[in-house]
Amino acid sequence: QVHLVESGGGLVQAGWSLRLSCAASGSIFSINAMKWYRQAPGKQRELVATITSGANTNYADSVKGRFTISRDNAKNTVYLQMNSLKPEDTAVYRCNFRLVVDPRRPEYDYWGQGTQVTVSS
Repeated sequence: QVHLVESGGGLVQAGWSLRLSCAASGSIFSINAMKWYRQAPGKQRELVATITSGANTNYADSVKGRFTISRDNAKNTVYLQMNSLKPEDTAVYRCNFRLVVDPRRPEYDYWGQGTQVTVSS
């Protein structure tokens, strides 16, 4: 079974940086997209960043210029470098991989357990 594990969250002051990572284990045929979502209490889940199999990237307007998504295909790992953090970035961050386990079956979304990022002012 495919399993995603995030790491790198923590408590930092505004203006500081964190790097999140998410590694997938298990049998994987292909990864079509890697994404980072976040959700703060009382707010809707927000798509933060996406990187596709072609290495195209997209970012939410709220993080453009501050966050960078990248990948290491050999390790089935996605990273989110977060610079110039703001209190409004405080949330639980979860990775999402859209992948194919068996080429005879459709792609499917897999989720990590979540890692807390807290930014103090």
